[in-house]
Amino acid sequence: MINKFLILTTGIVLSLFNGNLISQTTLDYKDRVHPQISEKFMVVSQNYHATEVGYKILEKGGNAVDAAVAMGFALAVTLPRAGNLGGGGFMLLFDAKTKKISTLDYRSAAPKSAKSTMYLTEDGVVRYGHLVNAVPGTVAGLIKAHNAHGKLSLKQVMRPSIELAHKGISVSNDLNFILNWGKESLFQNKTSKNKFYKNEKPLEINSLFRQPRLAKTLTLISQKGHDVFYKGEIANWIVEDSLSNGGLITKADLAAYEAKERIAIEIDYRGNRVVSMPPTASGGLVLLQTLNVLENFDIQSLGHNSASSIHHLSESMIRAFADRAKHHGDPDYYDVPVKNLLNKEYSKKSAQSIKENLKTPDGLIFAGNFTKADESPDTTHLSVIDEEGNAVSLTYTLGSSFGSGVTVAKGGFLLNNQMRNFSHYYGDDTAKNGDSEANKLEPGKRMISTQAPTLVFNASGDLSMILGSPGGGRIPNILTQVISNVIDHNLGFAEAVMAPRINQRVAGNLEVETGISPDTLKLLKSFGHTTRPTDTMGSVQAIFIENNKLYGVADTRRPDATAKGK
Repeated sequence: MINKFLILTTGIVLSLFNGNLISQTTLDYKDRVHPQISEKFMVVSQNYHATEVGYKILEKGGNAVDAAVAMGFALAVTLPRAGNLGGGGFMLLFDAKTKKISTLDYRSAAPKSAKSTMYLTEDGVVRYGHLVNAVPGTVAGLIKAHNAHGKLSLKQVMRPSIELAHKGISVSNDLNFILNWGKESLFQNKTSKNKFYKNEKPLEINSLFRQPRLAKTLTLISQKGHDVFYKGEIANWIVEDSLSNGGLITKADLAAYEAKERIAIEIDYRGNRVVSMPPTASGGLVLLQTLNVLENFDIQSLGHNSASSIHHLSESMIRAFADRAKHHGDPDYYDVPVKNLLNKEYSKKSAQSIKENLKTPDGLIFAGNFTKADESPDTTHLSVIDEEGNAVSLTYTLGSSFGSGVTVAKGGFLLNNQMRNFSHYYGDDTAKNGDSEANKLEPGKRMISTQAPTLVFNASGDLSMILGSPGGGRIPNILTQVISNVIDHNLGFAEAVMAPRINQRVAGNLEVETGISPDTLKLLKSFGHTTRPTDTMGSVQAIFIENNKLYGVADTRRPDATAKGK
């Protein structure tokens, strides 16, 4: 196999030795950016504190699940915009010994008294405050994963996060920046305002940020586990805070919540097995559908990020998102036609409708006939592989940055705003957005999400990629490009993650990161695409495995992201 990172070139150097010209080998690197490389284990996350926590857990003899759970709790302390106790998410777990892939769906769920009419205003769907709090699933998910697969005790796994909350962390430039940006939501809640601001100014860079109430919450969870959060003291704090401020979460809602195991979904992509989360994590289904359509084209020959390559990517993305808008929902409430959507013949027919260098006009792409949720980019992902080869791909979120802006007064943790992710306009014929029945609000139901923790196995059946990303509705498109960059274009692993990205949903402009050639943009315009420059898309935290080496890539689109291995 050609080394993705190193090229040796030979040249003649005009130097004499014993009267003869000397031939000298010059060392050049193929890639502009490089991964962290290790042989034993690797952890990657959006925050350096959390990465260090995961690394130390593995050093102490913990396994991948121990490390992932420890990092999940740590991010609730160090990355308050997205890391959380009061949100929800999804997890893929790979057991290297049995080769079994397990999944956990701990997406937040609707309180039983919630109705769509509560969330609709003249300005759209309610965004902040106690009303938009869904029942949080993160703690249930992390604890269930640890109970089933962990090696160390829960107290050992949670000790680092407790210490970080108790002793404090130094405020980074990024944390200061995002707190300044997040005033709109956090200023609406007195507890949040007092926690994150002094004299209405965000915590100063390099100042010590201590969170004693959060430390107490984490300590209780480490001692008493799942029930203290969903039935005990912490549950009482959540309910008291909610019901006294116009929220809907009751003790019955919390007691009824459970993290659910589901069956992973997968496809073959050019001989590689790509495995992702099933609905309610609709991002996995969009990712696999997009790859299925893309597989019908010789993307490699088109060239990486050429106009033609981007065109085919865009058109494939549109078709997958069209199906999402109609067919994706909580499988406990709606029969999602997963097999139909992932059928290769169905994807082939979708591909046949794509014209060479001609954009399909908006309004002419429809979901498949078998029988819009608003999403924020502020999610976070972590990837782990341990010395035995066990792996975890974990994505979770509060919804928007800092979720609802609500901090539980006695608990010191933020709550999500994920009730806004349902199709609240379903049944309203006057609504401009055609929200689907699949994602309509129902009591206890989980709203769809584009989160998509993913694993990839090579043609030999060996694990080759562990990846995921924040990015809201862009997540599946981000991951599609990283996977294609490696498999189709043979880019180096860090190059594959850091390459400029595009994003296209059902309709609207083609979003383009900086780094795409202006000449390419002109060609795309001639194809019928209207491009729009955008800020960075997502932050892929990935591990690649090749030739018994581990390559960790922390996407620097989010400043504090780090990878560390041994």
